[in-house]
Amino acid sequence: MPDNPFQNRDPAIIGNQLLRAPQREAFAALSEFAQSNVSAEREVGIILPVGCGKSGCITLTPFAFRSRRVLVVAPGLNIASQLAADFDPARPDMFYQKCRVLNGQPYPEPVEIRGRDANQADLEEADVVLTNIQQLQGDDNRWLRRLPDDFFDLIVFDEGHHSVAASWTALKEKFPAAKIVNFSATPQRADGQVMAGRVLYSFPVFRAIQEGFVKQLKAVVLNPKTLRYVRREDGQEIEADLDEVRRLGETDADFRRSIVTSEESLNTIVDASIRELHRRRVETSENRLKIIASALNYQHCHQIVEAYRARGQRADYVHSREDGAANQRVMQRLEDHELDVIVQVRKLGEGFDHPHLAVAAVFSIFANLSPFVQFVGRIMRVIQQNAPCHVLNQGTVIFHAGANVASRWEDFQQYSEADRDFFNQLLPVEELDFSIGNELEVEPQLRNLGDGDGVSVHAQTDVQLQEIPLIENADAMAALKFLRDAGYTVDQVQEEFERLEPVPITRVRQRQAMRSSLDAQIKTEVGKALAERRVSHDGHDLDRQRLGRTNFIVVKSAIDRAVNQSVGRATGSRDEFTRAELDQINEGFAVILASALEGVFNG
Repeated sequence: MPDNPFQNRDPAIIGNQLLRAPQREAFAALSEFAQSNVSAEREVGIILPVGCGKSGCITLTPFAFRSRRVLVVAPGLNIASQLAADFDPARPDMFYQKCRVLNGQPYPEPVEIRGRDANQADLEEADVVLTNIQQLQGDDNRWLRRLPDDFFDLIVFDEGHHSVAASWTALKEKFPAAKIVNFSATPQRADGQVMAGRVLYSFPVFRAIQEGFVKQLKAVVLNPKTLRYVRREDGQEIEADLDEVRRLGETDADFRRSIVTSEESLNTIVDASIRELHRRRVETSENRLKIIASALNYQHCHQIVEAYRARGQRADYVHSREDGAANQRVMQRLEDHELDVIVQVRKLGEGFDHPHLAVAAVFSIFANLSPFVQFVGRIMRVIQQNAPCHVLNQGTVIFHAGANVASRWEDFQQYSEADRDFFNQLLPVEELDFSIGNELEVEPQLRNLGDGDGVSVHAQTDVQLQEIPLIENADAMAALKFLRDAGYTVDQVQEEFERLEPVPITRVRQRQAMRSSLDAQIKTEVGKALAERRVSHDGHDLDRQRLGRTNFIVVKSAIDRAVNQSVGRATGSRDEFTRAELDQINEGFAVILASALEGVFNG
């Protein structure tokens, strides 16, 4: 496209202090790759922890490649909507405006594929097309069938660890010449498959904490001095010390499951999480802080919710077995701060954002790294932005030593050497001294074998903090000083900025508005025609074919047909109208209307 901003504009990225360090650094890595890559290497990955500006980084990526047209694909509708908002020039918080990446129009032209709101003509006029993967699935998908193989020269996958799935792979094969960039917080899927492509850039979690992008984390590890349990196959009661508990957690799946489902150990995790929540609320004077709990299944959700409610906590759950309305009611209670605890089975994953979740209680088993990182990521969103030492920006992970959770963090170390020391400190496992001699007892049949009150809280992570100046650019400071010395107030300067920047109109919205306006115009003309001729809207005088249609429907159908025929379109294809066709209809509407009414009333 001759006026493509990705190709013809120079974005303010390198040195832009309104952008976060991982956004600037990832862009630099992608630019170097795009400029130097003339080989067959097609696919690369960017690893950014939750809260580090991944969506913003995605909006910058097409500039690195000087893309002709980019396809941005999300795993679900919520994330796709969030990404579309970052590209939407009509929003005052659109990323390019908010971070001063582009100084005014023209902005890249976005189009979102969702149902039948957009058509192929919209895509052809777009610089960036956004969608969720479900819109592009199926062997006879209408979008993939119509688009030429070179339609996109760049594909960006959000939550790119999904991109090894069959539906994502088919999309890559449809556009074989397009470069591919995968963005994710973890390069591993829930089934253990690793994200495709070389990891080009990774932002360490410890730096994210230093910068105040994510919460400082600590772990509460439940370490029984000894543990008695009953083997399911032979009914034999066995006593294990802490080292044996850890070993069984690593090797015995039944044992891991008994740890998180037995009433005794489940109650211990519940008690520990409530104590930690209360401590955090008192420390921060913020009573909106909450617990998020991960369950194994639907029955386990009920078991956990019951345990929390029995202790006076406002607890509820969301689950795929519940209908959408029920889950939405629970989510609204969460947003309205009417809950203390939300329980879920991998339901609140990618794209979910509720910063007041402060305690992650692990009642489930994580066979692979990705779902565990996704779960812990729910408590990593900061409440106070860019404030690494703020008391509200702290989160706690609570788990049992026998659930084999610590090994999930060890998995992550192979991807980020710099994070090794941080994660070793984050999840220490130290022996608990039960001074009153109590023992935690677990057995798979959910029978109570004893008392298990003991917990141990360890290892506040020691993280070095770093302050970032608000404005580092000397020229910018001088300009601000000049305006102040000249007598201009902050309100005057802000008013001038807002006055000079009109709200942009995207082509797709313009077409959709024209289409909607056409329908309203037709309905208005139908009403006028019937009123002028004193014909009842609801009568059937004009229904000569005796199809049971009202007079209003008969006249409107006639005008609709005439409109479609004027641009060579079939009935029911109005969502495919282009802007040029709508312009043509608008210019000739009076003639079209007169012809249609003549046919109805005088034909």
